[in-house]
Amino acid sequence: MSGSVFTGYTGGLIWGLGGGLVIAIATLFGVWWERKVAGRIQMRLGPQTTGPFGLLQTVADMVKLLLKEDITPTQADAPVFRVAPLIVFVPIAMAVTVIPFAAGWAPLDTSVGMLFFLAVPSVSVIGILMAGWSSGNSYATLGGLRGAAQMISYELPRTLSVLSVVLLAGSLRPVEVMEAWRWWFIPLNGIGFLVYFISSVAECNRGPFDIPEAESELVAGYFADYSGIRWAIFMMSEYGGVIAASLFGAALFLGGWAWAPGLFGTAIFLLLTVVLVTAMIWIKWTFPRMRMDQLMNTAWKVLTPMALLQIAIIGVVIAWL
Repeated sequence: MSGSVFTGYTGGLIWGLGGGLVIAIATLFGVWWERKVAGRIQMRLGPQTTGPFGLLQTVADMVKLLLKEDITPTQADAPVFRVAPLIVFVPIAMAVTVIPFAAGWAPLDTSVGMLFFLAVPSVSVIGILMAGWSSGNSYATLGGLRGAAQMISYELPRTLSVLSVVLLAGSLRPVEVMEAWRWWFIPLNGIGFLVYFISSVAECNRGPFDIPEAESELVAGYFADYSGIRWAIFMMSEYGGVIAASLFGAALFLGGWAWAPGLFGTAIFLLLTVVLVTAMIWIKWTFPRMRMDQLMNTAWKVLTPMALLQIAIIGVVIAWL
């Protein structure tokens, strides 16, 4: 589509804004769904009074956050403090654009899409450090340092887990990986999927890996001093990461739309994504928070060796085939 507004820098901007809009809308549903799932786990009903089944509760919450005062602490580094939420959110919105949503199509179809998805969201680490340090708050600074250490550590096993699928497909282009996907990828990449899923939970700072935000220790971690719309951007970043990781995992490891042609395939893809999102929510509200040493040991002593084992298995299969 040479010359189209959907290609080049203009196309990247359009798809990036589209990714941000998708995340914003999905966050409204995600917050409602988490409240419902958490309620069931705790033998409650969750939201039920604002709108049918409580569906409008998150809309009301968003309106409240938009109307709240945007406060900047007097001791904060104001320019850095104000821009940090965007530096956390934008890379996550960009990552959504390379996900193959339908057969033969991804918003940003690039030959290094797999690397793009894994590398670009890691820029959020800079935003987390900026948010924590610029607050002038010791709790926020500790949260920022914890978040950076955690995200950098879990990037390695997560990347290695995806490498096994890349080796099988022989391509870094997500669309081509999906076209090469076969049902036997699921049992063959079982270890890799487990590593990817756990690493993604940690990358999104979700429980039991929510050390950077530990409210019992750090109030709210790196965004303890944020309010209003900037606080909402941090929440959208967290849920955006969960949704992006679930979309990518559902496509790569579970087959996504490859199970059926046309709209049926896309519907199955979205259903698999919802299952993964629900699993992440379930884990958060079931397991106790890890200590920092346990978190790091899990990344380096458990998940990384498991990911290397998965790559070795794939190497043997490729050599045998």
